[in-house]
Amino acid sequence: MTSTGSDEHALLRHHGDVDAAPGLLDFAVNVRGERPPAWLRDRLVAAVDRLGTYPSAADDLAARTAVADRHGRDADQVLILNGSAEGFALLPRLRPALAALVHPSFTEPEVALRQAGVPVHHVLLSADDGYALRPELVPAEADLVVVGNPTNPTSTLHPADLIRALARPGRVVLVDEAFMDAVPGEIESLAHDQETPGLLVFRSLTKTWAVPGLRAGYALGSPDLLARLAADRPQWPVGTLVLEAVIACSEPPAVAETEVAAVEALSHREDLVEALEELGVTVTGPASAPFLLLRVPDGERVRQGLRARGIAVRRADTFPGLGPDHLRVAVRSPEQCAPLVAALKAELAVEVTL
Repeated sequence: MTSTGSDEHALLRHHGDVDAAPGLLDFAVNVRGERPPAWLRDRLVAAVDRLGTYPSAADDLAARTAVADRHGRDADQVLILNGSAEGFALLPRLRPALAALVHPSFTEPEVALRQAGVPVHHVLLSADDGYALRPELVPAEADLVVVGNPTNPTSTLHPADLIRALARPGRVVLVDEAFMDAVPGEIESLAHDQETPGLLVFRSLTKTWAVPGLRAGYALGSPDLLARLAADRPQWPVGTLVLEAVIACSEPPAVAETEVAAVEALSHREDLVEALEELGVTVTGPASAPFLLLRVPDGERVRQGLRARGIAVRRADTFPGLGPDHLRVAVRSPEQCAPLVAALKAELAVEVTL
């Protein structure tokens, strides 16, 4: 059956929080922890007393300076956002004639571009080589290229030099680095790159600091490119709590804590990969993000079976290039993952007996 435009739009807007539900063990959402750390909550609570005044230009500059210091840039190369989602919604302001979207990948950029009437071209990567980036597949006429690094949902980390190879005169290359702070050393990050022309990097606080309810992130790029992206934003586009969160999470102690968490996540991911492969599950690799893309026979039945056993995983057929046998699971500690592995083992046994 051919899907209608509205069906396709609904699939593109599907996110892991839809698969999760109260009472289920949540492996569908890629947020570390259930709430922000105590020190961040304390910073946000203290900032509540400033909600009686409008955010000032000085407040915005303080946040941009904190981010700039973190990434070795100037403050005018930083734009504070209400999460990366706002940055994606602003992409049509760049007036691209053709957007090339590297898939499978996060679908919100495509939603925003399609809604604005921007022509979209899918650059579909292959499971045969672990969804490796192939710059030659990008149409030469594309003046906007969007790529995730590491990519959601494949957990693929693309070499920075391959992404730089996408740059062309008159082209914007957007790198969604929402999960880069979960990579030890942030290797392959382009957040510090001030030389590649047309480079735009989005970063998010949501995943590492467990603040999905506080939309907080930022864009990095040349001042003229950021000015185009931010054209006609409303007054006071970012609130006081977002600005405070960005400052707090960009300071050296927070960056150091991020690195510790990234190393821990790497160990947990290796443990989960080993457990899943022992079950005969196909795991996309090499994986570099705090989630894994799985391929299991009769994936939709398995997903529903896991749900009946109290386990929520993310359906992945909503990502262009993937099908119903693909599932995405968040990486947790071995103790937290034990129920997932046990439930998956039971569901795969059911498949064998059917």
